[in-house]
This record gives sequence, C-alpha cells and structure tokens, in this order.
Amino acid sequence: MPKIKTHRGAAKRFKLTGTGKVKRSKAFKSHILTHKSAKRMRSLRTATLVDKTEQKNIKRLLPYM
Repeated sequence: MPKIKTHRGAAKRFKLTGTGKVKRSKAFKSHILTHKSAKRMRSLRTATLVDKTEQKNIKRLLPYM
C-alpha cells in the first residue's frame, strides 16, 4: 500500500487531543478588532472541539494524526 498524503491545509488548522477528539481554533480574530468587545476577544482566544458530525471527515484528511 502506498502512503496516504496528508491534507496540508487541515494539518495547519487541527490538532488531536489525547482522547482522539479534534481541536480547532476559533474564527473572526484576524482583523477589524477595534469594535469587538474584550469579552468576545477572550472567548475567541480559547480553542474548542470540532463538532462530532465533522470529526470523521477531518480525520480522513489527517491519516497519520
């Protein structure tokens, strides 16, 4: 069997937790930050888990994670 290529875009965006769930960072934190509240910015800073309906697709893109 040949090696499977990793989807490089997905590899930069997702990590696996110790239990095998997929971790992601939140969007909307790159620009136009002046009108976003401090509370909203703190919330965007923390990582979150990918929804379970999408985990199978992402794990297919990242075969060696």
